[in-house]
Amino acid sequence: MALDIGSKTIGIALSDRTHTIASPHSTIARGKWQKDLESLKSVIRAEEVGMILLGLPLNMDGTEGPSCQAVRQFARNLQKDSELTDFPIDFWDERLSTSAVERAMIAQDLSRSKRDAKIDAAAAAYILEGFLNRLRNQHSNP
Repeated sequence: MALDIGSKTIGIALSDRTHTIASPHSTIARGKWQKDLESLKSVIRAEEVGMILLGLPLNMDGTEGPSCQAVRQFARNLQKDSELTDFPIDFWDERLSTSAVERAMIAQDLSRSKRDAKIDAAAAAYILEGFLNRLRNQHSNP
């Protein structure tokens, strides 16, 4: 499971069991922490998720700013939950993921309203696809 954490929404993407395909799943409108957590745990249980990959919004020069700190705090908050204490959580550089996804959606001639409704989950899928590609490359090039 990959998450694109924003201040207003959380985009969710999942991979298939063979870790070949990353697909957009859904978007959660952010609210109170406990509500967001329960929504995420519901997906984790229903989809039998084995790890959480969080998009890390690094600055273009590779440094971490306030947005990265917020994502890292989100991860710490996840691990405070008794069900997720030992759950594997990792981070993935998400620089330019949203803009890459938006360009692809524009190329598909999606209206602004359709892009807005789908972009966060699509960005999470883009993040997850990068991670899955790295896993495939590590296995094929020992």
